[in-house]
Amino acid sequence: MELIRIPRIMHDTSRGHLLHGRSIGFVPTMGALHEGHLSLIKRSKDENDITVASIFINPLQFGPSEDFQQYPRDTDGDIAKLRKAEADVLFMPDASSIYHEGFATYITVDKISEKLCGAFRPGHFRGVATIVAKLFNIVKPTRAYFGQKDFQQAAIIRKMAKDLDMPVGIIASPTIREHDGLAMSSRNLYLSEEERKAAGVIYGCLIQTSEMIKSGIINKEKIKGFMKEKLSAEPLVREIQYASMYDPETLDEVENAGKEALLAVSVKVGGTRLIDNMLVKA
Repeated sequence: MELIRIPRIMHDTSRGHLLHGRSIGFVPTMGALHEGHLSLIKRSKDENDITVASIFINPLQFGPSEDFQQYPRDTDGDIAKLRKAEADVLFMPDASSIYHEGFATYITVDKISEKLCGAFRPGHFRGVATIVAKLFNIVKPTRAYFGQKDFQQAAIIRKMAKDLDMPVGIIASPTIREHDGLAMSSRNLYLSEEERKAAGVIYGCLIQTSEMIKSGIINKEKIKGFMKEKLSAEPLVREIQYASMYDPETLDEVENAGKEALLAVSVKVGGTRLIDNMLVKA
């Protein structure tokens, strides 16, 4: 596996592969890699000639009171995992090479960025869109891979790529889960043993709600009421930021489940913010 830290070298490496007709799959990450990330690497390897992973903890997507300094970091472990997964290239730039002095250009994807997580993390998706656009320009991927757990993020990136005519396919892969259904996330490392057990309520809520919809209960108020009742029954769930039924395209809350509905949840278990979602066909 080739390790590249300088954007210009990454740019030239990708251009060389593309000139030789090789497709490039790209998996952008912030490190602290788990099986969810590695499943994206595997899919990229199956679908492309070259697979590039990046590790960059992006300061632009953290708010003033968020966990940038405490965000999990395990560089040596991450490199070992990527070598074992047989990624071809790891791009791991320093912040100074990504955001040079005087940096003043940002990307905002209106409307869709303001819903769900965007309502609770102002500026977060501007930071996400900006770094992903920069990484796309540097890596020049044919396809880029994201997990469905971050459904809104993938939707925003897909919209950005379409609106700005970026020649990259945006692929959202199914969420990889722990044995009890909890969506794999780097932030799960923040949970105490007791909180980790309590977090299983999220997946249980999604499963039971999806069964309600499939049985014909499609009214928003009934769905939303059940989800909040189920989540709030867990004492370690300190805050429910959102839990309802949404349109998968617009992310607007819907009155009734259509052919396909997005169930989405954001809660704080202890001090850790966790998100999850599930697509349900009515």
